[in-house]
Amino acid sequence: MPTLTLADWQQRARDLHIEGRAFIQGEYTEAQGGDRFDCISPVDGRVLAQVASCDQADADRAVASARAAFDGGSWSRLAPAKRKAVMIRFADLLEANGEELALLETLDMGKPIGDSLAVDIPGAARALRWSGEAIDKIYDEVAATPHDQLGLVTREPVGVVAAIVPWNFPLMMACWKLGPALATGNSVVLKPSEKSPLTAIRIAQLAIEAGIPAGVLNVLPGYGHTVGKALALHMDVDTLVFTGSTRIAKQLMIYAGESNMKRVWLEAGGKSPNIVFADAPDLEAAAQAAAGAIAFNQGEVCTAGSRLLVERSIRERFLPMVVEALKGWKPGNPLDPATNVGALVDTQQLNTVLGYIDAGREAGAQVLIGGQRTLEETGGLYVEPTIFDGVDNAMKIAQEEIFGPVLSVITFDSAEEAIAIANDTPYGLAAAVWTADLSKAHRTARALRAGSVWVNQYDGGDMTAPFGGFKQSGNGRDKSLHAFDKYTELKATWIKL
Repeated sequence: MPTLTLADWQQRARDLHIEGRAFIQGEYTEAQGGDRFDCISPVDGRVLAQVASCDQADADRAVASARAAFDGGSWSRLAPAKRKAVMIRFADLLEANGEELALLETLDMGKPIGDSLAVDIPGAARALRWSGEAIDKIYDEVAATPHDQLGLVTREPVGVVAAIVPWNFPLMMACWKLGPALATGNSVVLKPSEKSPLTAIRIAQLAIEAGIPAGVLNVLPGYGHTVGKALALHMDVDTLVFTGSTRIAKQLMIYAGESNMKRVWLEAGGKSPNIVFADAPDLEAAAQAAAGAIAFNQGEVCTAGSRLLVERSIRERFLPMVVEALKGWKPGNPLDPATNVGALVDTQQLNTVLGYIDAGREAGAQVLIGGQRTLEETGGLYVEPTIFDGVDNAMKIAQEEIFGPVLSVITFDSAEEAIAIANDTPYGLAAAVWTADLSKAHRTARALRAGSVWVNQYDGGDMTAPFGGFKQSGNGRDKSLHAFDKYTELKATWIKL
């Protein structure tokens, strides 16, 4: 297949049909109150679609649909091997419609089309397929019981799952939840972010085409303070899973306690340290990785390497290498396959990022590169990738999650100091260590309070290992077999022989 050009993608964007309605009981439907909101592209500021703005009434409809589907058993009691086949078809359909989904993702969220095609769509399909493939390979247990008793330990689906997903990787994060939730037999009400709802709305129809029964997957676009709150407080939702900010995560825990004590699993914010020791085996590779760790996806990544900790003895040699590497990350039209830095998701996020850049300057940190809005004439929302030097870990830009391409450089003198700085944060999502000393790598990795630690790389891994955070970065784990724990209940059944 020939490589598509900017002009090709622009024409496809003009021809694209965009669905903006909610999806309940197997069909698209307007919000019951008739409310809509404009879905605005950060690429150029144009309105992509009017999207249903769901509320309490719609949450009630969707949860009732999900409950009826679960209790009916057409999915929840289907043999795991049969659910597996449907999940694989669902993944296949995502891939078959990959170009359409990638275009929706780019127009809606602002990420480069090359990333949507190479990262988001394959990652989403992989999550569905991996969970489907795994589900008929998980066995129940028999407890070590006396000869006159049989103790069976079985996993059962929790029931109705409400999944609230973020705007930075809309489709992939949705599928990280949908894969294990659906594979284990649950029904799901999916609430995408109002900032980027379009791919979630689209894949609902693909789920039906794959063979998932009506009512098993419902999609409710809308605002967090209305439909998101309604789902979190709903008395007939059994489990709530969420990826997003720590502030909202804490509020969702309160809502769960105020309602039916539903299970709440949260993947929240991060302020990940990227530690480069003087004995790093390849400083050029470390510099390239440091640039990519903050510029990829415009820095709108929960695991962004937003704190670069550099050993003092290599600082003067290493920092110019990072600056030079970041020059290769340039904002541009996200529909251009050559672009590697796209637009920030909306005006609110643009202003947030620019506000942090101002705060860094006011605190006395020095801008080495970037620090400005750019391409304003396009109508899009673009910011130059930025490096601050002379950062103290107590500064606002080093303590708070920015969710933009803003890197804070902090110098250290010993491994103990590096670990102390790295752990001096409310978050604990991810970290990286660069050293040629295997013992130092292990000691440092074990001392870091983070759910994922990478050694001599940044952001490695696949579906086989769990993903999640320590401290205020959340609880529970996505990906791997451990993800099934969030969507299943353990039951002990005792049989007298």
